[in-house]
Amino acid sequence: MLKRLLSGALLLTLVVACSKAGNQGTPGAGVEPGHLRIAVQSDVKNLNPLLNSNTTDVLVDALMFEPLIVPDSKGTMQPMLATTVPTLHNGGITDHGLTITYHLRTDAKWTDGKPVTAADVIFSWKAIMNPNNDVISRHGYTDIASIDDPTPYTVVVHLKKPFAPFVDTFFTNSDQPYFVAPAHVLARYPNINTVPFNSEPLVSDGPFRFGDWVHGDHITLLRNDNFFLGKPKLKTITIRIIPDENTTINLLRTHDIDWMFQASISNYPVIKNIPGIDIRWMSANGFSGIYVNTQRPFLKSLRVRQAVDAAIDKQRIIDTLTFGQEKLALADVPPFMWSYDPNVKAIGYDPAKARALLDAAGWKVGPGGIRVKNGQQLELVLVTDNSNATRVKKSVIIQAMLRKVGINVQVKYFAGDVLFAPASVGGILQGGKFDLALAGWYAGIDPDDSTQTTCANVAPAGYNYSRYCNPEMEALQKVALTSYNRATRKKAYGKIQQLLATDVPMIYLYYERQMEPISTSFKGFAPNHVVESWNAWQWSI
Repeated sequence: MLKRLLSGALLLTLVVACSKAGNQGTPGAGVEPGHLRIAVQSDVKNLNPLLNSNTTDVLVDALMFEPLIVPDSKGTMQPMLATTVPTLHNGGITDHGLTITYHLRTDAKWTDGKPVTAADVIFSWKAIMNPNNDVISRHGYTDIASIDDPTPYTVVVHLKKPFAPFVDTFFTNSDQPYFVAPAHVLARYPNINTVPFNSEPLVSDGPFRFGDWVHGDHITLLRNDNFFLGKPKLKTITIRIIPDENTTINLLRTHDIDWMFQASISNYPVIKNIPGIDIRWMSANGFSGIYVNTQRPFLKSLRVRQAVDAAIDKQRIIDTLTFGQEKLALADVPPFMWSYDPNVKAIGYDPAKARALLDAAGWKVGPGGIRVKNGQQLELVLVTDNSNATRVKKSVIIQAMLRKVGINVQVKYFAGDVLFAPASVGGILQGGKFDLALAGWYAGIDPDDSTQTTCANVAPAGYNYSRYCNPEMEALQKVALTSYNRATRKKAYGKIQQLLATDVPMIYLYYERQMEPISTSFKGFAPNHVVESWNAWQWSI
Protein backbone atom coordinates (compact mmCIF):
# COMPACT_ATOMS: atom_id res chain seq x y z
CA MET A 1 0.00 0.00 0.00
CA LEU A 2 2.43 2.51 1.22
CA LYS A 3 5.60 2.10 -0.78
CA ARG A 4 5.90 5.00 -3.19
CA LEU A 5 5.97 2.74 -6.24
CA LEU A 6 2.63 1.18 -5.22
CA SER A 7 0.75 4.28 -4.14
CA GLY A 8 -0.72 5.02 -7.59
CA ALA A 9 -2.26 1.58 -7.92
CA LEU A 10 -3.60 1.72 -4.41
CA LEU A 11 -5.55 4.88 -5.04
CA LEU A 12 -7.94 2.66 -6.99
CA THR A 13 -8.80 0.77 -3.81
CA LEU A 14 -9.66 3.79 -1.71
CA VAL A 15 -13.42 3.54 -2.18
CA VAL A 16 -16.10 3.23 0.49
CA ALA A 17 -19.88 3.06 0.36
CA CYS A 18 -21.57 6.44 0.35
CA SER A 19 -25.15 7.50 0.99
CA LYS A 20 -26.21 10.73 -0.70
CA ALA A 21 -29.95 10.84 -0.22
CA GLY A 22 -31.06 14.44 -0.26
CA ASN A 23 -27.69 15.93 0.67
CA GLN A 24 -26.21 17.17 -2.57
CA GLY A 25 -25.98 20.81 -1.54
CA THR A 26 -22.76 22.79 -1.56
CA PRO A 27 -20.92 23.10 1.77
CA GLY A 28 -21.25 26.46 3.43
CA ALA A 29 -18.64 29.13 3.83
CA GLY A 30 -17.52 27.49 7.08
CA VAL A 31 -15.29 25.02 5.21
CA GLU A 32 -11.62 26.00 5.63
CA PRO A 33 -9.38 24.75 2.80
CA GLY A 34 -6.47 22.71 4.11
CA HIS A 35 -7.87 22.57 7.66
CA LEU A 36 -9.91 19.52 8.69
CA ARG A 37 -12.13 19.78 11.76
CA ILE A 38 -13.28 16.57 13.44
CA ALA A 39 -15.83 16.29 16.27
CA VAL A 40 -15.40 13.42 18.76
CA GLN A 41 -17.68 12.52 21.64
CA SER A 42 -15.10 12.21 24.40
CA ASP A 43 -11.58 13.35 25.16
CA VAL A 44 -8.66 10.96 24.87
CA LYS A 45 -6.92 9.75 28.02
CA ASN A 46 -3.46 10.44 26.66
CA LEU A 47 -1.61 10.65 23.34
CA ASN A 48 0.82 7.78 23.86
CA PRO A 49 0.36 5.22 21.04
CA LEU A 50 1.04 2.36 23.48
CA LEU A 51 -1.63 3.38 25.99
CA ASN A 52 -4.75 3.81 23.84
CA SER A 53 -7.92 2.16 25.11
CA ASN A 54 -10.76 3.03 22.69
CA THR A 55 -11.51 3.99 19.10
CA THR A 56 -11.16 7.72 19.75
CA ASP A 57 -7.65 7.22 21.11
CA VAL A 58 -6.80 5.12 18.06
CA LEU A 59 -8.18 7.74 15.66
CA VAL A 60 -5.75 10.33 17.04
CA ASP A 61 -2.81 7.94 17.40
CA ALA A 62 -3.08 6.88 13.75
CA LEU A 63 -2.71 10.52 12.68
CA MET A 64 0.64 10.87 14.46
CA PHE A 65 2.16 7.38 14.63
CA GLU A 66 2.56 4.44 12.28
CA PRO A 67 2.26 0.64 12.51
CA LEU A 68 4.43 -1.90 10.72
CA ILE A 69 1.63 -2.90 8.36
CA VAL A 70 -1.97 -1.82 7.91
CA PRO A 71 -5.12 -3.03 6.13
CA ASP A 72 -6.30 -0.85 3.26
CA SER A 73 -9.94 0.04 2.62
CA LYS A 74 -10.54 -3.44 1.17
CA GLY A 75 -8.98 -5.19 4.16
CA THR A 76 -5.80 -6.23 2.31
CA MET A 77 -2.72 -5.99 4.47
CA GLN A 78 -0.16 -3.50 3.15
CA PRO A 79 3.29 -2.41 4.40
CA MET A 80 3.76 0.86 6.29
CA LEU A 81 6.96 1.03 8.37
CA ALA A 82 7.74 -2.42 6.99
CA THR A 83 8.62 -2.83 3.31
CA THR A 84 6.65 -6.08 2.85
CA VAL A 85 3.96 -8.05 4.66
CA PRO A 86 5.51 -11.28 6.04
CA THR A 87 3.94 -14.43 4.55
CA LEU A 88 4.82 -18.09 4.17
CA HIS A 89 5.16 -17.52 0.44
CA ASN A 90 7.70 -14.68 0.62
CA GLY A 91 9.73 -16.26 3.41
CA GLY A 92 8.68 -13.75 6.05
CA ILE A 93 7.12 -16.58 8.08
CA THR A 94 9.44 -19.53 8.66
CA ASP A 95 10.31 -22.26 11.17
CA HIS A 96 6.77 -23.72 11.10
CA GLY A 97 5.29 -20.35 11.98
CA LEU A 98 7.63 -19.64 14.89
CA THR A 99 9.79 -16.98 13.20
CA ILE A 100 8.44 -13.78 11.62
CA THR A 101 10.79 -11.35 9.86
CA TYR A 102 10.07 -7.71 9.10
CA HIS A 103 12.25 -5.54 6.88
CA LEU A 104 11.85 -1.84 7.72
CA ARG A 105 11.87 1.20 5.48
CA THR A 106 15.07 3.22 5.62
CA ASP A 107 13.41 6.58 4.89
CA ALA A 108 11.00 6.74 7.86
CA LYS A 109 12.08 9.34 10.41
CA TRP A 110 10.82 10.75 13.66
CA THR A 111 9.95 14.44 13.63
CA ASP A 112 13.24 15.23 15.42
CA GLY A 113 15.12 13.78 12.45
CA LYS A 114 16.19 10.46 13.99
CA PRO A 115 15.47 7.32 11.91
CA VAL A 116 12.78 4.80 12.83
CA THR A 117 14.66 1.54 13.41
CA ALA A 118 14.32 -1.96 14.77
CA ALA A 119 15.28 -0.57 18.19
CA ASP A 120 11.97 1.34 18.25
CA VAL A 121 10.01 -1.82 17.46
CA ILE A 122 11.79 -3.82 20.13
CA PHE A 123 11.36 -1.08 22.72
CA SER A 124 7.65 -0.77 21.90
CA TRP A 125 7.17 -4.52 22.41
CA LYS A 126 9.05 -4.40 25.71
CA ALA A 127 6.95 -1.43 26.84
CA ILE A 128 3.75 -3.37 26.11
CA MET A 129 5.11 -6.29 28.12
CA ASN A 130 6.32 -4.11 31.02
CA PRO A 131 3.96 -4.96 33.92
CA ASN A 132 4.35 -1.41 35.24
CA ASN A 133 2.72 0.07 32.13
CA ASP A 134 -1.05 0.50 31.97
CA VAL A 135 -1.50 -1.09 28.55
CA ILE A 136 -4.99 -2.30 27.80
CA SER A 137 -4.07 -5.66 26.23
CA ARG A 138 -0.98 -7.83 25.67
CA HIS A 139 -2.77 -10.31 23.45
CA GLY A 140 -0.40 -11.76 20.86
CA TYR A 141 2.57 -9.94 22.36
CA THR A 142 2.85 -12.43 25.21
CA ASP A 143 3.44 -15.17 22.61
CA ILE A 144 6.79 -13.63 21.71
CA ALA A 145 9.87 -15.33 23.16
CA SER A 146 12.37 -12.78 21.85
CA ILE A 147 13.04 -10.25 19.11
CA ASP A 148 16.37 -9.85 17.33
CA ASP A 149 17.64 -6.94 15.24
CA PRO A 150 20.44 -8.35 13.05
CA THR A 151 20.52 -4.98 11.26
CA PRO A 152 19.04 -1.59 12.26
CA TYR A 153 16.27 -2.17 9.71
CA THR A 154 15.52 -5.86 10.30
CA VAL A 155 13.21 -7.22 13.00
CA VAL A 156 13.16 -10.98 13.63
CA VAL A 157 10.41 -12.15 15.98
CA HIS A 158 10.68 -15.56 17.65
CA LEU A 159 7.38 -16.98 18.96
CA LYS A 160 6.96 -19.35 21.88
CA LYS A 161 4.33 -21.26 19.90
CA PRO A 162 2.57 -20.88 16.56
CA PHE A 163 0.12 -17.99 16.60
CA ALA A 164 -1.82 -17.79 13.34
CA PRO A 165 -3.09 -14.19 13.77
CA PHE A 166 0.37 -12.81 14.57
CA VAL A 167 0.98 -10.78 11.41
CA ASP A 168 -2.54 -9.35 11.71
CA THR A 169 -1.85 -8.47 15.37
CA PHE A 170 1.73 -7.21 15.81
CA PHE A 171 1.83 -3.41 15.47
CA THR A 172 -1.06 -3.26 13.07
CA ASN A 173 -4.82 -2.68 13.15
CA SER A 174 -5.79 -5.61 15.37
CA ASP A 175 -8.55 -5.38 17.96
CA GLN A 176 -5.94 -3.53 20.02
CA PRO A 177 -4.13 -1.33 17.48
CA TYR A 178 -0.67 -0.39 18.69
CA PHE A 179 1.74 1.91 16.90
CA VAL A 180 5.54 1.97 17.13
CA ALA A 181 6.80 4.52 19.69
CA PRO A 182 10.17 6.37 19.81
CA ALA A 183 12.65 4.46 21.97
CA HIS A 184 15.07 7.39 22.24
CA VAL A 185 12.34 9.42 23.96
CA LEU A 186 10.62 6.84 26.17
CA ALA A 187 13.09 4.04 26.98
CA ARG A 188 14.58 6.01 29.88
CA TYR A 189 11.42 5.67 32.00
CA PRO A 190 10.65 2.71 34.31
CA ASN A 191 7.03 3.10 33.20
CA ILE A 192 5.28 5.34 30.66
CA ASN A 193 2.02 5.96 32.51
CA THR A 194 2.57 9.59 33.52
CA VAL A 195 5.45 10.82 31.37
CA PRO A 196 5.27 14.29 29.72
CA PHE A 197 5.16 12.62 26.29
CA ASN A 198 1.62 11.41 27.03
CA SER A 199 0.30 14.98 26.96
CA GLU A 200 2.82 16.44 24.51
CA PRO A 201 4.18 13.83 22.08
CA LEU A 202 6.60 16.19 20.35
CA VAL A 203 8.28 13.28 18.55
CA SER A 204 6.21 11.22 16.11
CA ASP A 205 6.54 9.65 12.65
CA GLY A 206 3.05 9.92 11.15
CA PRO A 207 1.58 12.36 8.61
CA PHE A 208 0.75 14.85 11.38
CA ARG A 209 2.60 16.09 14.43
CA PHE A 210 1.45 17.43 17.77
CA GLY A 211 0.32 21.04 18.00
CA ASP A 212 -1.57 21.48 21.25
CA TRP A 213 -4.10 19.79 23.52
CA VAL A 214 -6.58 21.78 25.56
CA HIS A 215 -8.12 19.04 27.68
CA GLY A 216 -11.85 18.70 27.26
CA ASP A 217 -11.87 21.16 24.36
CA HIS A 218 -9.62 20.32 21.40
CA ILE A 219 -6.44 18.78 20.01
CA THR A 220 -4.54 20.48 17.20
CA LEU A 221 -2.28 18.53 14.84
CA LEU A 222 0.09 20.06 12.29
CA ARG A 223 1.31 18.67 8.99
CA ASN A 224 4.53 16.67 9.09
CA ASP A 225 6.25 18.01 5.98
CA ASN A 226 8.86 15.23 6.17
CA PHE A 227 6.44 12.30 6.29
CA PHE A 228 8.05 9.37 4.47
CA LEU A 229 5.15 8.90 2.04
CA GLY A 230 5.24 12.53 1.00
CA LYS A 231 3.88 15.82 2.30
CA PRO A 232 0.25 15.37 3.47
CA LYS A 233 -2.37 17.37 1.59
CA LEU A 234 -3.92 18.84 4.76
CA LYS A 235 -2.10 21.58 6.66
CA THR A 236 -3.80 21.10 10.03
CA ILE A 237 -6.36 18.94 11.81
CA THR A 238 -8.41 20.13 14.78
CA ILE A 239 -10.13 17.48 16.87
CA ARG A 240 -12.91 19.06 18.90
CA ILE A 241 -14.30 17.32 21.97
CA ILE A 242 -18.10 17.73 21.84
CA PRO A 243 -19.97 15.28 24.12
CA ASP A 244 -23.45 16.34 22.95
CA GLU A 245 -24.44 14.97 19.55
CA ASN A 246 -27.16 17.57 19.01
CA THR A 247 -24.51 20.26 19.26
CA THR A 248 -22.34 18.36 16.79
CA ILE A 249 -25.21 18.03 14.31
CA ASN A 250 -25.76 21.79 14.44
CA LEU A 251 -22.07 22.28 13.70
CA LEU A 252 -22.46 19.97 10.70
CA ARG A 253 -25.31 22.15 9.45
CA THR A 254 -23.26 25.32 9.71
CA HIS A 255 -20.13 23.56 8.36
CA ASP A 256 -18.13 24.48 11.43
CA ILE A 257 -16.96 20.85 11.48
CA ASP A 258 -16.13 18.56 8.57
CA TRP A 259 -16.53 15.12 10.14
CA MET A 260 -18.71 13.78 12.95
CA PHE A 261 -16.61 10.87 14.18
CA GLN A 262 -18.62 7.67 14.77
CA ALA A 263 -22.02 9.34 14.86
CA SER A 264 -24.88 7.54 16.56
CA ILE A 265 -27.07 5.94 13.94
CA SER A 266 -30.19 7.19 15.74
CA ASN A 267 -29.42 10.55 14.14
CA TYR A 268 -29.50 9.10 10.62
CA PRO A 269 -32.86 10.68 9.56
CA VAL A 270 -31.62 14.14 10.52
CA ILE A 271 -28.08 13.90 9.20
CA LYS A 272 -28.92 12.35 5.83
CA ASN A 273 -30.77 15.51 4.80
CA ILE A 274 -28.12 18.07 5.77
CA PRO A 275 -26.94 19.88 2.62
CA GLY A 276 -23.27 19.38 1.84
CA ILE A 277 -22.93 16.28 4.04
CA ASP A 278 -22.26 12.72 2.85
CA ILE A 279 -22.82 9.68 5.02
CA ARG A 280 -20.03 7.14 4.69
CA TRP A 281 -20.51 3.65 6.11
CA MET A 282 -17.57 1.87 7.68
CA SER A 283 -18.19 -1.89 7.67
CA ALA A 284 -16.35 -3.00 10.77
CA ASN A 285 -15.43 -6.43 12.04
CA GLY A 286 -17.52 -5.57 15.04
CA PHE A 287 -20.90 -5.50 16.66
CA SER A 288 -23.22 -3.52 18.85
CA GLY A 289 -24.15 -5.56 21.85
CA ILE A 290 -24.44 -6.15 25.57
CA TYR A 291 -21.59 -7.50 27.68
CA VAL A 292 -22.92 -9.91 30.30
CA ASN A 293 -20.75 -10.00 33.41
CA THR A 294 -20.72 -13.75 33.99
CA GLN A 295 -19.08 -13.38 37.41
CA ARG A 296 -21.90 -11.34 38.93
CA PRO A 297 -24.04 -13.45 41.29
CA PHE A 298 -27.28 -13.49 39.26
CA LEU A 299 -25.57 -13.88 35.88
CA LYS A 300 -23.46 -16.90 36.74
CA SER A 301 -26.63 -18.82 35.88
CA LEU A 302 -26.78 -19.85 32.20
CA ARG A 303 -30.58 -19.86 32.36
CA VAL A 304 -30.64 -16.24 33.53
CA ARG A 305 -28.23 -15.17 30.80
CA GLN A 306 -30.30 -16.97 28.17
CA ALA A 307 -33.48 -15.42 29.58
CA VAL A 308 -32.02 -11.92 29.25
CA ASP A 309 -31.12 -12.71 25.63
CA ALA A 310 -34.56 -14.13 24.82
CA ALA A 311 -36.31 -11.10 26.36
CA ILE A 312 -34.67 -8.61 24.00
CA ASP A 313 -36.35 -7.90 20.66
CA LYS A 314 -33.26 -7.16 18.58
CA GLN A 315 -35.15 -6.57 15.34
CA ARG A 316 -37.28 -3.92 17.02
CA ILE A 317 -34.11 -2.18 18.20
CA ILE A 318 -32.70 -2.31 14.66
CA ASP A 319 -35.90 -0.99 13.10
CA THR A 320 -36.44 1.67 15.76
CA LEU A 321 -32.93 2.96 16.38
CA THR A 322 -31.02 2.19 13.17
CA PHE A 323 -33.89 2.70 10.72
CA GLY A 324 -33.16 -0.69 9.18
CA GLN A 325 -29.58 0.25 8.35
CA GLU A 326 -28.00 -2.56 10.40
CA LYS A 327 -28.28 -6.36 10.21
CA LEU A 328 -29.31 -8.69 13.04
CA ALA A 329 -26.27 -10.43 14.55
CA LEU A 330 -26.00 -14.15 15.21
CA ALA A 331 -22.68 -13.90 17.05
CA ASP A 332 -19.61 -11.71 16.79
CA VAL A 333 -18.40 -12.30 13.21
CA PRO A 334 -20.03 -10.21 10.44
CA PRO A 335 -20.97 -11.71 7.06
CA PHE A 336 -18.12 -10.09 5.10
CA MET A 337 -15.48 -11.97 7.13
CA TRP A 338 -14.18 -15.27 5.74
CA SER A 339 -14.83 -16.96 9.10
CA TYR A 340 -18.55 -16.08 9.23
CA ASP A 341 -20.89 -19.05 9.76
CA PRO A 342 -24.48 -18.40 8.57
CA ASN A 343 -25.68 -21.63 10.19
CA VAL A 344 -25.31 -20.43 13.78
CA LYS A 345 -28.52 -20.95 15.77
CA ALA A 346 -29.13 -17.98 18.04
CA ILE A 347 -31.65 -17.94 20.89
CA GLY A 348 -33.94 -15.38 19.27
CA TYR A 349 -36.64 -13.15 20.70
CA ASP A 350 -39.03 -15.24 22.80
CA PRO A 351 -40.46 -13.63 25.98
CA ALA A 352 -42.35 -16.82 26.88
CA LYS A 353 -39.10 -18.77 26.77
CA ALA A 354 -37.42 -16.06 28.86
CA ARG A 355 -40.08 -16.42 31.56
CA ALA A 356 -39.80 -20.22 31.49
CA LEU A 357 -36.02 -20.04 31.87
CA LEU A 358 -36.34 -17.71 34.85
CA ASP A 359 -38.92 -20.02 36.43
CA ALA A 360 -36.55 -22.97 35.95
CA ALA A 361 -33.73 -20.97 37.54
CA GLY A 362 -35.86 -20.47 40.64
CA TRP A 363 -36.82 -16.85 40.02
CA LYS A 364 -40.55 -16.54 40.74
CA VAL A 365 -42.76 -13.54 40.05
CA GLY A 366 -43.01 -11.35 43.14
CA PRO A 367 -44.56 -8.03 44.15
CA GLY A 368 -44.87 -5.59 41.29
CA GLY A 369 -44.03 -8.32 38.78
CA ILE A 370 -40.32 -8.38 39.68
CA ARG A 371 -38.91 -11.86 40.16
CA VAL A 372 -37.66 -12.94 43.56
CA LYS A 373 -35.41 -15.75 44.78
CA ASN A 374 -34.27 -16.36 48.36
CA GLY A 375 -35.70 -13.00 49.35
CA GLN A 376 -33.75 -11.07 46.70
CA GLN A 377 -35.23 -9.23 43.76
CA LEU A 378 -33.75 -9.90 40.33
CA GLU A 379 -32.17 -6.50 39.69
CA LEU A 380 -29.35 -5.87 37.22
CA VAL A 381 -27.20 -2.78 36.68
CA LEU A 382 -26.92 -1.76 33.03
CA VAL A 383 -24.15 0.72 32.13
CA THR A 384 -23.39 2.67 28.97
CA ASP A 385 -21.87 5.97 27.85
CA ASN A 386 -23.97 9.13 28.07
CA SER A 387 -22.47 10.74 24.96
CA ASN A 388 -23.82 8.14 22.52
CA ALA A 389 -27.44 8.99 21.74
CA THR A 390 -28.20 5.57 20.27
CA ARG A 391 -26.98 3.72 23.35
CA VAL A 392 -28.91 6.01 25.68
CA LYS A 393 -32.14 5.32 23.77
CA LYS A 394 -31.27 1.64 23.52
CA SER A 395 -30.77 1.40 27.28
CA VAL A 396 -34.31 2.65 27.91
CA ILE A 397 -35.81 0.17 25.43
CA ILE A 398 -33.87 -2.76 26.88
CA GLN A 399 -34.80 -1.72 30.41
CA ALA A 400 -38.49 -1.91 29.43
CA MET A 401 -38.10 -5.26 27.63
CA LEU A 402 -36.44 -6.91 30.62
CA ARG A 403 -39.03 -5.41 32.97
CA LYS A 404 -41.75 -7.28 31.04
CA VAL A 405 -40.23 -10.66 32.00
CA GLY A 406 -39.68 -9.64 35.63
CA ILE A 407 -36.12 -8.29 35.60
CA ASN A 408 -35.63 -4.88 37.18
CA VAL A 409 -32.86 -2.92 35.47
CA GLN A 410 -31.07 0.08 36.96
CA VAL A 411 -29.38 2.12 34.23
CA LYS A 412 -26.19 4.07 34.94
CA TYR A 413 -24.55 6.45 32.47
CA PHE A 414 -20.87 7.35 32.34
CA ALA A 415 -18.63 9.51 30.19
CA GLY A 416 -17.00 7.44 27.46
CA ASP A 417 -13.50 8.04 28.77
CA VAL A 418 -14.61 6.63 32.15
CA LEU A 419 -16.60 3.68 30.81
CA PHE A 420 -13.72 2.43 28.65
CA ALA A 421 -10.78 3.51 30.82
CA PRO A 422 -8.24 1.03 32.28
CA ALA A 423 -9.17 -0.47 35.62
CA SER A 424 -6.23 1.29 37.28
CA VAL A 425 -7.93 4.65 36.73
CA GLY A 426 -11.48 3.59 37.55
CA GLY A 427 -12.67 2.14 34.25
CA ILE A 428 -16.16 0.66 34.54
CA LEU A 429 -15.83 -2.19 32.03
CA GLN A 430 -12.24 -3.10 32.89
CA GLY A 431 -13.12 -2.91 36.59
CA GLY A 432 -16.20 -5.13 36.25
CA LYS A 433 -18.51 -2.56 37.86
CA PHE A 434 -21.65 -3.68 36.01
CA ASP A 435 -24.03 -6.55 35.31
CA LEU A 436 -24.85 -5.61 31.72
CA ALA A 437 -22.95 -3.11 29.56
CA LEU A 438 -24.18 -1.60 26.32
CA ALA A 439 -21.23 -0.96 24.05
CA GLY A 440 -19.80 -1.59 20.63
CA TRP A 441 -16.76 -3.59 19.61
CA TYR A 442 -14.32 -3.21 16.75
CA ALA A 443 -12.15 -6.26 16.23
CA GLY A 444 -9.09 -6.46 14.03
CA ILE A 445 -8.78 -7.56 10.43
CA ASP A 446 -8.23 -11.14 11.64
CA PRO A 447 -11.22 -13.15 12.98
CA ASP A 448 -9.31 -13.76 16.21
CA ASP A 449 -11.81 -13.02 18.99
CA SER A 450 -9.86 -14.60 21.83
CA THR A 451 -9.25 -11.24 23.52
CA GLN A 452 -12.93 -11.22 24.44
CA THR A 453 -13.54 -14.90 25.05
CA THR A 454 -10.55 -16.57 26.73
CA CYS A 455 -9.57 -16.94 30.37
CA ALA A 456 -6.17 -15.28 29.93
CA ASN A 457 -7.87 -12.11 28.68
CA VAL A 458 -10.36 -11.67 31.52
CA ALA A 459 -10.36 -7.95 32.33
CA PRO A 460 -8.32 -6.15 33.46
CA ALA A 461 -5.76 -8.40 31.72
CA GLY A 462 -7.56 -7.90 28.38
CA TYR A 463 -10.86 -7.15 26.70
CA ASN A 464 -12.83 -10.05 28.17
CA TYR A 465 -15.20 -7.67 29.96
CA SER A 466 -17.69 -10.51 30.45
CA ARG A 467 -15.20 -12.40 32.65
CA TYR A 468 -16.06 -15.48 30.58
CA CYS A 469 -13.96 -18.61 31.09
CA ASN A 470 -15.09 -21.88 29.52
CA PRO A 471 -12.90 -24.99 28.88
CA GLU A 472 -14.75 -25.73 25.63
CA MET A 473 -14.00 -22.23 24.37
CA GLU A 474 -10.35 -22.60 25.40
CA ALA A 475 -10.01 -25.81 23.34
CA LEU A 476 -11.64 -24.26 20.25
CA GLN A 477 -9.50 -21.14 20.49
CA LYS A 478 -6.35 -23.24 20.69
CA VAL A 479 -7.19 -24.77 17.31
CA ALA A 480 -8.11 -21.41 15.77
CA LEU A 481 -5.00 -19.66 17.06
CA THR A 482 -2.32 -22.27 16.30
CA SER A 483 -3.24 -23.47 12.80
CA TYR A 484 -2.05 -21.53 9.75
CA ASN A 485 -4.57 -23.44 7.62
CA ARG A 486 -7.60 -21.26 6.86
CA ALA A 487 -10.05 -24.17 6.46
CA THR A 488 -9.11 -25.48 9.90
CA ARG A 489 -9.49 -22.04 11.43
CA LYS A 490 -12.85 -21.46 9.71
CA LYS A 491 -14.27 -24.70 11.13
CA ALA A 492 -13.12 -23.76 14.63
CA TYR A 493 -14.60 -20.26 14.36
CA GLY A 494 -17.93 -21.73 13.30
CA LYS A 495 -18.05 -23.71 16.54
CA ILE A 496 -16.89 -20.66 18.51
CA GLN A 497 -19.74 -18.58 17.11
CA GLN A 498 -22.28 -21.24 18.05
CA LEU A 499 -20.89 -21.50 21.59
CA LEU A 500 -21.10 -17.73 22.02
CA ALA A 501 -24.71 -17.75 20.83
CA THR A 502 -25.61 -20.52 23.28
CA ASP A 503 -23.53 -19.60 26.33
CA VAL A 504 -24.40 -15.87 26.21
CA PRO A 505 -21.32 -14.14 27.62
CA MET A 506 -22.42 -11.36 25.28
CA ILE A 507 -25.71 -10.51 23.62
CA TYR A 508 -25.12 -9.57 20.01
CA LEU A 509 -27.67 -7.05 18.73
CA TYR A 510 -26.40 -6.19 15.26
CA TYR A 511 -23.24 -6.11 13.22
CA GLU A 512 -21.58 -2.72 13.33
CA ARG A 513 -21.76 -0.62 10.20
CA GLN A 514 -20.46 2.67 11.54
CA MET A 515 -22.00 5.89 10.28
CA GLU A 516 -19.46 8.60 9.47
CA PRO A 517 -20.99 11.94 8.32
CA ILE A 518 -18.44 14.05 6.43
CA SER A 519 -18.44 17.23 4.37
CA THR A 520 -18.70 16.75 0.62
CA SER A 521 -15.52 18.86 0.46
CA PHE A 522 -13.59 16.24 2.47
CA LYS A 523 -11.76 14.05 -0.06
CA GLY A 524 -9.73 10.84 0.32
CA PHE A 525 -11.67 9.48 3.31
CA ALA A 526 -11.36 5.70 2.96
CA PRO A 527 -11.61 3.87 6.31
CA ASN A 528 -10.47 0.30 6.58
CA HIS A 529 -12.44 -2.17 8.69
CA VAL A 530 -10.71 -1.08 11.90
CA VAL A 531 -9.35 2.47 11.75
CA GLU A 532 -10.80 5.47 9.93
CA SER A 533 -7.58 7.50 9.85
CA TRP A 534 -5.06 5.01 8.46
CA ASN A 535 -4.55 6.96 5.19
CA ALA A 536 -4.72 10.52 6.54
CA TRP A 537 -1.79 11.70 4.43
CA GLN A 538 -4.11 11.37 1.41
CA TRP A 539 -6.94 13.46 2.88
CA SER A 540 -7.76 16.92 1.58
CA ILE A 541 -10.42 19.59 1.96
